[in-house]
Amino acid sequence: MSRRIFALSALLLSVGATAACGNKEGTEGAAKDTPPGTTPAGSATPQGGAKGGAKFVTISREQQASWVRNFNPLLAEGSVRFPTLAGIYEPLIVYNTMKGEFMPWLATKYEWSDGNKKLTFTTRTEVKWSDGQPFSAKDVAFTFGLLKKFPATDLTGVWKFVDSVEAKNDTTVEFVLKEPFVPGLSYIGHQPIVPEHKWKDVADPVTFSNENPVATGPFTEVKTFQNQIYELGKNPHYWQKGKPAVDGLRFPAYPGNDQANLALINGEVDWAGNFVPDIDKTYVSKDPQNNHYWFPLVGGTVTLYPNATKKPFDDIKLRKAISMAIDRAQIAKIAVNGYTVGADATGLDDAYARWKNEKAAAADWTTYDVAKANALLDEAGYAKGSDGIRAKDGKPLKFDINVVTGWSDWVRAVQITTQNLKAVGIEATLKTYDFSAFFEALQKGTFDMSMGWTNTEPTPFNFYRDLMAPEFVKPVGEMTARNWHRFAAKEAEPLFKQFQVATDPAEQKRIIGELQMIFAEKVPVIPLFKNPSWGEYSTKRFVGWPSKENPYAKLSPNNPPDYLIVLTEIKPK
Repeated sequence: MSRRIFALSALLLSVGATAACGNKEGTEGAAKDTPPGTTPAGSATPQGGAKGGAKFVTISREQQASWVRNFNPLLAEGSVRFPTLAGIYEPLIVYNTMKGEFMPWLATKYEWSDGNKKLTFTTRTEVKWSDGQPFSAKDVAFTFGLLKKFPATDLTGVWKFVDSVEAKNDTTVEFVLKEPFVPGLSYIGHQPIVPEHKWKDVADPVTFSNENPVATGPFTEVKTFQNQIYELGKNPHYWQKGKPAVDGLRFPAYPGNDQANLALINGEVDWAGNFVPDIDKTYVSKDPQNNHYWFPLVGGTVTLYPNATKKPFDDIKLRKAISMAIDRAQIAKIAVNGYTVGADATGLDDAYARWKNEKAAAADWTTYDVAKANALLDEAGYAKGSDGIRAKDGKPLKFDINVVTGWSDWVRAVQITTQNLKAVGIEATLKTYDFSAFFEALQKGTFDMSMGWTNTEPTPFNFYRDLMAPEFVKPVGEMTARNWHRFAAKEAEPLFKQFQVATDPAEQKRIIGELQMIFAEKVPVIPLFKNPSWGEYSTKRFVGWPSKENPYAKLSPNNPPDYLIVLTEIKPK
């Protein structure tokens, strides 16, 4: 899902201290039937390490006030502990963002047939659940049956386009679609699979915390779980021979970026997905031989979500004026330390460069222009009062912008934004929340305007569908994993339908180009900057990390299922 992510507690505990005490129709899709990645070998036992000299990788990724023991893979990423969705549980296939291709995982291949209305997966025969029971295609069919029975777990809306799922035998599972829906491959293929023999008796998968997971992933054993630390050991029955090469994962709790970065700089963290200011000076220079980072601009887009159900955010002119008043170059330089660039009017990051419609990208509402912003507000009837604040129909332009406590780059971005908006007569107030409260408000639509991320998907179809599709618009108060701002662009619906059946690359690009034009015209959200895919690593104890020189996958631990590739490739030094 998102950025680097999720908030933690005011008590800073070092790892050392805590350790002693956490397609075409008819074509076969998934590349070669081999486990992914070949990376160099080679790091010593972690500092403060595990008992008995075990090699545990210390990770700084989620940021919570204290850990809540929840390993339910049918819930949203922010609600469960890392790496539940891709590391404890696993999907059928993994889309590798850096390579732009699907990789086989629990499935060895997939095949479209019947005019792209039937999708068939062949599952692996060598996979066992972590309790030693055999995995089969029947577990896949059972998992999707749960999503149908409990719609709150169907986070990507699979049953909106799937008509039926059936395990034909132990190695074949067939999805029959209501109509051709080629983009559904990633929604189906990325769904974490649960074991039928353990979940058939779960009364309510929505509230089930699954404290002791049984799964197929590389790390399934909960060795320690305390408020300030948890540790996962490796799956004794993992299907990839010789993997994982490390003994386990350790997760200390840090209250925010500053504390997490201090632990990283002090050599207590092996892998992180954090924003680190002036990283060459603060981190790399401390140990140039071992301290490294890689921030490709493929982490989605950091975005302001205006709540379309609340006035005045239903006014396109207002949304455009707010966007024009924001100095993205200043945000990129000051808030994000120059690691990124401002977003354009397509909202797309560099992972989608080949899809970019330059005409849509050139729309002027992401260009900083105070004069135009003021003119547009005047035109829309928002007049400045004696206090300098604009108002319309007696209602002043005052609203809150939600952000997560401790996400220092985002906090600074909102601080700059509120200053920018004040210059055009808009009073925006920064409101900080711990991650859980922030994410709940985002999902329920109970906010004025909120910072947020965009999901990283294989094609921009999913990006625009998340942000504009009427089918994802839920009533305020109802949880949703997509379209948090509750915006519907009805004119985009025919294009979504066209893309669903398109297999020709030129036709797909034409459709995406038209969706970009609608996005640029309607301004459903306000993209701020391309989100770096944050990733830092130390080779002092472990090696085999992705890098600019060896880009076999994203380095960042923030986006499932990409990080599953990394978890199976890193090795002790």
